[in-house]
Amino acid sequence: MSGGNAPDGGQLRAFVERFEKLDEDRKAVVEDQAELIKELKSAGFDGRIFKRIIALRKKSEDARAEETELLRLYGEAIGMGDLFA
Repeated sequence: MSGGNAPDGGQLRAFVERFEKLDEDRKAVVEDQAELIKELKSAGFDGRIFKRIIALRKKSEDARAEETELLRLYGEAIGMGDLFA
């Protein structure tokens, strides 16, 4: 808003309210995810590994293959050749 023009208060308020609603929704999703992690842990699963699987599923097959190859190479470089044995 340059040139001394006053902002449209109604439009600005609508943006603020939309943002606040999205923020509330995001917080609710985070809480739901935390509850799901508690449930899977109580069912005997490892939460850290579960989150890793979720992260891997977001990557393409090529990206996962590249990551695995780099892990193998780095592991061999520091004497952990049996990392993926």
